[in-house]
Amino acid sequence: MKNNILIGFIFLLFLSCNKTKEPIVSFYYWKTVFKLSQTEKEILKENNVTKLYIRYFDIGFHPESKEPIPISPIHFQENMDNFNVVPVVFIKNKVMLETNLDIEDLAQKTFRLVEEINTKNKIISQEIQIDCDWTLASKDNYLKFIERFKKLSHKKLSATIRLHQVKYFKKTKIPNVDSGVLMFYNMGLIAPDSLNSIYSHKIAERYLESLKKYPLHLDFALPIYSWGIHIKEGKVIGLRSKLNVAELKKDENFEQINAIFFKVKNSNYKNGVFYEENDVLKIEAISAEDLKEMAQELDKNLAQNPNEIIFYDLDEFNIKNYEKNIFKQVVSYF
Repeated sequence: MKNNILIGFIFLLFLSCNKTKEPIVSFYYWKTVFKLSQTEKEILKENNVTKLYIRYFDIGFHPESKEPIPISPIHFQENMDNFNVVPVVFIKNKVMLETNLDIEDLAQKTFRLVEEINTKNKIISQEIQIDCDWTLASKDNYLKFIERFKKLSHKKLSATIRLHQVKYFKKTKIPNVDSGVLMFYNMGLIAPDSLNSIYSHKIAERYLESLKKYPLHLDFALPIYSWGIHIKEGKVIGLRSKLNVAELKKDENFEQINAIFFKVKNSNYKNGVFYEENDVLKIEAISAEDLKEMAQELDKNLAQNPNEIIFYDLDEFNIKNYEKNIFKQVVSYF
């Protein structure tokens, strides 16, 4: 009997020692000016957040010269001493599609600007992240850029990964980075129908099993944003940020048709956008239950446990739609 108790104790001890550590909570910050509101500061404190992925700038083409240029670099209005900052550079895929792209020049200029921003704001970053939804047509340029950038930076390098790049990695290839972040959102088509383009369990199911075979370590980015799809005469004419159901219910210029559709009653301007009478807004959002479902589905299909769950994106408009402890709830599933 004593031997059985001892064996049981050793077994439990073994399990506890091998239990993977719960991922940390991190956030993306995607505005052009870094300044935290009181609500944002409270969320970071309550979730023990010390790591922020901050968009430093985009890279697109100059409208006249067609040369790659940085777009809307970040401006910091706060001291960053309390955070581990990961600069994120978003590169438009059309840049990587350029057949005569000077990869060496682009890598050098990109790294130089990241370093200039860091120096100006007294930030020491241990990691840089490249965000690009590369395709089969752009993969050669993209993979070469990653190789060159990694040699230049001498830092940990991470890259954003999309679901299709996981499932078809033998074709799309795997960038030579230290880790990836799976962007678990923007799964469907932006359309005037009733489906949610941000997250669809049905679409996610087509890709989830592929995670078990993907050889690169992945952390996960989950969505907490919402937007409105502006529809005129049955056609999508644009995406409208910072809109949700609660916001439109308060506006007398809009009439709720059903759970996610609103009709424009009176022509008006809202957030700088003109809405004509009879236009329609379709609201796409992510509920707390959606986030928990995402976490459960990802956890069932892991090759290895994530080190962190990164929520996109840190903005008072987004986080006020959730209970304060939702982020801890989500990471507890892993």
